[in-house]
Amino acid sequence: MIDDVRALGSELERSYEVYVRGRLKFRVKQIVYVAFSLDERVMGFGFPKEERAALVESEPHRFHLPPQADLRFHWVHADLATLDPAEARELVVDAWRLVVPQKVSRAYDLAHPHGPG
Repeated sequence: MIDDVRALGSELERSYEVYVRGRLKFRVKQIVYVAFSLDERVMGFGFPKEERAALVESEPHRFHLPPQADLRFHWVHADLATLDPAEARELVVDAWRLVVPQKVSRAYDLAHPHGPG
């Protein structure tokens, strides 16, 4: 699963991968929009603050809030084993959309009319 997400993150415009203290992260400029735990079981991703409580409450076995210190960020964690590849790709693209200009996001939509697949 992580290889699939890695390939997508590397293809998205302005996105690049980095390792910080052994953890794989994807950034646009200096903003992290996806990060994996050291054991690569959990994927943290950008998500609108106003919608994350509903996401976590709807499927608490799959999604959870970040630690208290990180609640100020637009962030949610997902158990990778519970996500299918298409769903993981969609979460990555949606997180990327939060950190790129709208014109970049719209260009992606025109090039990928059926989503990230």
